[in-house]
Amino acid sequence: MRHLPAEWEPQQAVMLTWPHAGTDWAAQLEAVEAVYRRLVQLIIRDQAVLIVCRDEAHRRVIQAQLSELPNNNSPAVRIQFAVAPSNDTWARDHGPISVIDRATNARILIDFRFNGWGGKYPAELDDRITARVYAAASERLEPSPLVLEGGAIESDGAGSLLAVRRTLVDPKRNPGWSQAAIEAELRDRLGVERILWLEHGQLSGDDTDGHIDTLARFCDPQTLCYAASTNPKDSDHPALEQLAAELHALRQRNGAPYRLVALPQPAPIHDEDGQRLPAGYANFLITNGTVLVPVYDDPADAIACERLAACFPGRRIEPVDCRPLIRQGGSLHCITMQLAASAQ
Repeated sequence: MRHLPAEWEPQQAVMLTWPHAGTDWAAQLEAVEAVYRRLVQLIIRDQAVLIVCRDEAHRRVIQAQLSELPNNNSPAVRIQFAVAPSNDTWARDHGPISVIDRATNARILIDFRFNGWGGKYPAELDDRITARVYAAASERLEPSPLVLEGGAIESDGAGSLLAVRRTLVDPKRNPGWSQAAIEAELRDRLGVERILWLEHGQLSGDDTDGHIDTLARFCDPQTLCYAASTNPKDSDHPALEQLAAELHALRQRNGAPYRLVALPQPAPIHDEDGQRLPAGYANFLITNGTVLVPVYDDPADAIACERLAACFPGRRIEPVDCRPLIRQGGSLHCITMQLAASAQ
């Protein structure tokens, strides 16, 4: 039997694939690296951070940047490095999925395939990052032929998995795979017992086709927070209203409805070409002692932080300005991947 931990369960580290001039971040590299440095500073208060560098020269540049971080009394050993070439930096989607073998309490890292969200962007290097990083590791690395991005699934830690159907049952991601075959692979690799499929929900500017980590997240096995719209004139309002209706209809194992916590939407943010960017608050990251919340210099930031604080008592709430990140279509959770702690 296998256990797919919820994000609030003990973690060993958070993986980051660092941006570089060969990625789409080139034009705003300084601004986005500042976000990454802030994340490192926050994460290492609670646990290790694993930084994937494109080569040894890139590693030296990153080390020099991090050496200038203010002293936060975290041991240097909490910053670890690995070298692997990368197309981009969305670690949530090309990083490994951690599961725990219940028989041995050991961690298994599942290496699902990544094809750039159905071939939208080059991803050949990113698809090989997990195998390269863990090629010489002593722990178990298990490849899967299924294309699955980490942002497409959400675990309650109790055997239930939440996902938007089109982000997995997709001929551009998994041609030839039926829904039944995909569900069987998820049960086998992840040990999940039930899969809660959603049909609706999408933020404008999101290239993932509606990753669940932009829309709805478990806060505990009985509670879901979700992106909610209260403005009927907003172009995202119809899809988010349909999402809310689906979440209200979901049931826990015991037949009870979930407790739902609505997260507000910030005012629309657009790029220089007038395209709306996918800003939202569901894309937060949970670490061992903190919830890192993406914020956008918007009055709704404080409301989202307050509501998430009530969902995660005992954890610090740390807002992180993610306006540089959403310029490339993602936010805080998208660039991070937690590595669960083994139970050994």
